[in-house]
Amino acid sequence: MSTPIITVRDVSKTYDEGPPALAGLDLEVRAGEALAVLGPSGSGKSTLLNLVAGLDKPSEGSVTVDGLRVDEMSEAGLARYRRDRIGMVFQFFNLLDDLTVEDNVLLPAQLAGMSRPVARRRAAELLERLGIDRHVRAFPGRLSGGERQRVAVARALMNRPALLLADEPTGALDSASAADVRELLTGLNADGQTIVLVTHDTALAQACASRTIELVDGRIARDVLRTAAAR
Repeated sequence: MSTPIITVRDVSKTYDEGPPALAGLDLEVRAGEALAVLGPSGSGKSTLLNLVAGLDKPSEGSVTVDGLRVDEMSEAGLARYRRDRIGMVFQFFNLLDDLTVEDNVLLPAQLAGMSRPVARRRAAELLERLGIDRHVRAFPGRLSGGERQRVAVARALMNRPALLLADEPTGALDSASAADVRELLTGLNADGQTIVLVTHDTALAQACASRTIELVDGRIARDVLRTAAAR
């Protein structure tokens, strides 16, 4: 059994005077897993993702990712952590419309100080692998939703992150584009990429997740490990 890449221990998160978004949560995610986090609105899904990404800190408990105590990092440390260890894919792509596809994908490499020739080779490799190399000089506004999400995934993978986080990656897509993204994520996980995705899309979870948890009121109500044959 591989070492956990994510270890969440007795984590609670409260906001103001409301009920806890997470309540004493324990979770381990191992390298190579594709974990889908399901649950109704307000169940704590996005809170969990934000804690793993270092975008928020727990009120109690610890969050360790790839050997690093994320909850104890400074803001500068968290910025380096997200740059070097985490790739993030969002519902609405978050691409810069005034940059070409290639330049959007190159952004993380520029922030990491990668040389321009090495970065361009890496971008070309990703764009070809994801089937969007023909759009290298295009601007995002000229692409379909599925193509834009592929660009977002390429950008997220630019610095070879240990962990890919996806927040409702099919939520803004039509059915055909959503199927395209499901196939893409399934292929990435088959190649060994560890993925944690938050979704309401049960078809996405069934297609690409090796494990599914369901959150209810900030606690894990169900934790199902699926075999490759069942996916």
